[in-house]
Amino acid sequence: MGIKQTLASFMKEPAYRPMDIEELIAVFDIKKNEYNAFKKTLRTMENEGLIIRTKKDKYMIANANHEEEGLIIGSLQSHSKGFGFLIPEEEGQKDVFIPSNCINGAMNGDKISVRVTREDTKTKKREGEVVEIIERNTTRIVGVYEDSKNFGFVVSEDPRISKDVFISKKDRNGANDGDVVTVKITKWPEENRKAEGVVTEVLGRKGDRGIDILMIIKKLGLPEEFSEKVQKYAEGISDEIDEEEYKGRRDLRDLRMVTIDGEDAKDLDDAVSIEKLSNGNFKLGVHIADVTHYVKENSPLDKEALKRATSVYLIDRVVPMLPRKLSNGICSLNPRVDRLTLTCFMEIDHKGKVVDHEIVESVIKTDERMTYKDVTKILRDNDEELIKRYDYLIDDFKMMEELCGILRNKRTKRGAIDFEIAEAKITLNELGKPIEIKPYDREISNRMIEEFMLAANETVAEHMFGTHLPFVYRIHESPDEEKLAKFKEFVYNLGYAIQWTEEIRPKSFQEILEKVKGKNEETVVSTLLLRSMMQARYAPECSGHFGLAAEYYCHFTSPIRRYPDLQIHRIIKEYLHGEVDGTRINKLKNIVGYAAKQSSEMERKAQDAEREVDDLKKAEYMQERIGQEFEGIISSVTSFGIFVELPNTIEGLVHITDLDDDYYIFNEANLSLIGERTKKLYKLGDKVKVECVNVDITNREIFFKITQEPKREEKDKDFESEGKISEVEKKLVEV
Repeated sequence: MGIKQTLASFMKEPAYRPMDIEELIAVFDIKKNEYNAFKKTLRTMENEGLIIRTKKDKYMIANANHEEEGLIIGSLQSHSKGFGFLIPEEEGQKDVFIPSNCINGAMNGDKISVRVTREDTKTKKREGEVVEIIERNTTRIVGVYEDSKNFGFVVSEDPRISKDVFISKKDRNGANDGDVVTVKITKWPEENRKAEGVVTEVLGRKGDRGIDILMIIKKLGLPEEFSEKVQKYAEGISDEIDEEEYKGRRDLRDLRMVTIDGEDAKDLDDAVSIEKLSNGNFKLGVHIADVTHYVKENSPLDKEALKRATSVYLIDRVVPMLPRKLSNGICSLNPRVDRLTLTCFMEIDHKGKVVDHEIVESVIKTDERMTYKDVTKILRDNDEELIKRYDYLIDDFKMMEELCGILRNKRTKRGAIDFEIAEAKITLNELGKPIEIKPYDREISNRMIEEFMLAANETVAEHMFGTHLPFVYRIHESPDEEKLAKFKEFVYNLGYAIQWTEEIRPKSFQEILEKVKGKNEETVVSTLLLRSMMQARYAPECSGHFGLAAEYYCHFTSPIRRYPDLQIHRIIKEYLHGEVDGTRINKLKNIVGYAAKQSSEMERKAQDAEREVDDLKKAEYMQERIGQEFEGIISSVTSFGIFVELPNTIEGLVHITDLDDDYYIFNEANLSLIGERTKKLYKLGDKVKVECVNVDITNREIFFKITQEPKREEKDKDFESEGKISEVEKKLVEV
């Protein structure tokens, strides 16, 4: 057994207590000439994460299951008030609360080891203190520079970094008082000392147009400008298609097809065609931009695309995965110009079954660049002007609508879950201020494209699964059992009797959503159901997509803005050309494994950025409406208050202290608040009137107070007048 294994085994012993190097030397009888090698071994083990060194220079095993020492390893999630939580690395472990006086210099996002100091066996809640900072993950911050006579400091824009960063005069690099800056940390905080840093970039002044969104981009470390090397490579790509490329492709330039996208979209990566076959079946063509023709493996463009992994859409700007020369130019399926594509043709019968399919490299020329708005006006409103303008496409649109209904019906029958949760469409003025917030319209044209892309994604995934080649799949695992148990109890208490099978199937959830459709609790049930679900992710293994009730699924349709789509296009093309041998298969296994992990992580970061920007603009919007009244629905109930969602998707908190007419008890099982004396009830789905009383822009928080209590059904009012309530309400009141 080598010295590393011997040391690790020794430190894993139940009787082991943390020792410093001198104690270890004595135990292992290390000779003078062996000292340097022994010290180097300890340092190597520490760097590899096998052991950790405490602040008192004592060594212990880095094991998340070290019960005897109570040590748990994970990342720190800080709070603006100074305390934090350890999010354990090991799945299934509960978070650990860390009081502010036990943070010991750790910053948000740092990898730390924590000793559990107190544990409640009933609630399973734990408290601990930071023993060691294993890895620093906050190396840069974004904030406002504040100047003083002899030095300066930067107050972070991120409320989770509650302490400011000291900046010496020589390190301010042109920053003036009130400037928004980025800072590189040069010395991390210690018990009685602030972090120190150097200003690396002056972004502008707080209040400048767009500076708020730029701060979020910088804070989350999203890449912005492409490097000179990447830009130069992109500029070297021709705007014209090489004549040689036409030879090996299916020429579809005479096939009638269109793109259908949002009005503001510039990166058009999918086009659709449709026709009726003589046997009555539909032939649907989904034509996707052949981005891999321009983004070659391991090129500067490919490396940068993998690093970014996704385009990030932030209201009035995009942080693109690829330079605009490609995303808005040669790769975008702009109308009436030749473009290289990868096409998936599907023959679909009247039950929605794909009875035949073909995947080919192609060249296309779209006839029109249609918008969701115009196609909806044609199909739903029979807009005469648009019908006249696009007369040669009307039959295609009607056929698409028919096929959409068939495909949707097929998905519904197999149990696919369709969440009707509104996303916000936020409109900014020329100063970057929000002037309108409303739910996105999900019209027939949106649904058509959605169904066609789903069909193509499934077809391609199943086809490639049959080849047994390494591939990037989109998977969605079964719901979290603990969250699911709470959801089941909640819908039961709402009065919905669902026959749950032993094996959880999406059909059961679909049944619930159908039953609540159009009712007060629809949004609430949909939201709670969504929260009980696992997050979809990318993986090299095909384990199915629970939410879509699909056995095979991948992302094939957006290679301009998602790296997994680009990567699988590359694999599909190699397969079509018969270029995948054993050596390439082994190489691809590593490629798809890393691409899946990187893409999943960057997708989360993009979601965080999009959510934070939306929350910021919603807070700004409501700041101008303090004192105004709104109707809303109770969307969440917690021990500290109730959240109310307005019809425009904005959500605000009614704090428990503002419910001052009684002492309210939180019923976790039924997610309700009940007045101890009055028995007044606030529950999910209740309609209430609220007034906006305060907005905290820094923390993106909106505060309401209730001005009109929940509206009850007439029968419930009658019960209440007799001192009774309905059966469903009775279950909710039982604490």
